[in-house]
Amino acid sequence: MNIYSNKQKWKIILFIGALALIGFSLFISNSIVTKVGEREKLRAKQWAGTIKKKIELVKLTNNTFNELREKERKEIATWVDATKSVGQMSILDGNQMIDFPMRIIENNENIPVVIVDDQWNVSSFRNTSIDSNYINKKHPNLSQAKKDSLLEIKLRFLAKDWKKNGRFFTIEVYKDLFMTCVYNDSKGIIKLEKERDSLIASFHKELIDNQGNIPVMLVKKDSNSIIGTNIDFQKIKNRKAYINQFKTINDPIIIDFNDGSKNLLYYDDSRELKKLLWYPYIQFLIIGLFVFIAYLLFSTFRKAEQNQLWAGMAKETAHQLGTPISSLMGWVQYLSEQKLDEMVVKDMQKDLDRLNVITDRFSKIGSDVRLQSGDISLTISNIISYLKTRISDKIEIDFTFEKTVNYNINHNAALVEWVIENIVKNAIDAMKGKGVLKIDLRQKNHTFQIDISDTGCGMPSKEFKTIFKPGYTTKKRGWGLGLALTKRIIEDYHKGQVFVLKSEIKKGTSFRIILPL
Repeated sequence: MNIYSNKQKWKIILFIGALALIGFSLFISNSIVTKVGEREKLRAKQWAGTIKKKIELVKLTNNTFNELREKERKEIATWVDATKSVGQMSILDGNQMIDFPMRIIENNENIPVVIVDDQWNVSSFRNTSIDSNYINKKHPNLSQAKKDSLLEIKLRFLAKDWKKNGRFFTIEVYKDLFMTCVYNDSKGIIKLEKERDSLIASFHKELIDNQGNIPVMLVKKDSNSIIGTNIDFQKIKNRKAYINQFKTINDPIIIDFNDGSKNLLYYDDSRELKKLLWYPYIQFLIIGLFVFIAYLLFSTFRKAEQNQLWAGMAKETAHQLGTPISSLMGWVQYLSEQKLDEMVVKDMQKDLDRLNVITDRFSKIGSDVRLQSGDISLTISNIISYLKTRISDKIEIDFTFEKTVNYNINHNAALVEWVIENIVKNAIDAMKGKGVLKIDLRQKNHTFQIDISDTGCGMPSKEFKTIFKPGYTTKKRGWGLGLALTKRIIEDYHKGQVFVLKSEIKKGTSFRIILPL
């Protein structure tokens, strides 16, 4: 009877089913992650398109500003010519024909202009942010002379800054006498520039600095410099290593701005997508942990129920054997008084003693077993002596041990005899009544090792652990409890080990028992 063969099949079926379920769940999760990844890639392309539009907008705005500045330069040039004409007319012809150039000069109400001589003394100025009213408001308590001097200084600094930007004309007022006319953008251009900068700043704030976007980095292909990104590099220690690693995550998107320059957009998965990648594994880990804990609990409860059942059956067996044993003891006493053959009575008494030993064994199952110091070699010798008279003469039992070693160890002699008997009987059945049985006792480190080897039919390696499970047997009339009780006695009561050391088909099997000192 082998109740574990079907159990093993069900385990395999359930395991395959669990793998199929896990595989299906991973497939669904990966499909979702793939779709989310494709959407994020689309968002990266949209981000790149927005960057492209931004750059086109900046280029268009800059072109517009350049055109306006050129127009203002021409206006200033005309204004300079008019100023020069006014100076020449006032010298040559007095006030003759001076109205037209004066109108040109007076019509300049937007472009800031400052005229200085070769010593940077301010000759005149117009439309500047710094004027007499500005000085009066800032410094109302100064004298008029100091105010004029302060105004002169500030206008001189303005003129020098504007000249650095290349915005100036040279005017020949008299022969070999030159003055410099410097100018700046008009109020209209400055206002438009502020609006443009405000829009760009808003764009950066809403898009580039938006942490909800996927991490992106737009890089110039030629110079490898970063044009735009939403990555906070202040939180990154090794910026160069991070950038190099970032470039290897995904293939870059090439962006052509149609101006002869190409740029590369590098991107990474968002934090949400990365978390989603780990979600199935975390989910299965939690489920697996829950199932493992549940399995341990149910296994513990089942083992406890089995132990209670075994203990109850053993004690009931010992109790049931008590009545016929008492009766047999009376019959043996009666037969001994009838002066029958003493050998018959003596053999009956041995069998009766054996029944008492068996009853004592069963009564100990489920109870607190007392271990007493004793010679383990003597315990093994006693059970071998008993078995030799009850097995076939064709079975040779060879028990070897070193006689000089002290084999005293804490053990329960009755239960250890039961263990040896169970293994030996299985070996005899495996040899089919003919063969050699070797029992080797030796001390190794802090343990005693008992090896029991037979020359029987052997067993496959897959049965090495199964044979110790309750109900497993290869015999037609077996219950499969002998080796299960053996394992319980050695491991639970004596804190030792029992296992199949080796086995070969048609050559034999070796069991090993390890008992701690």
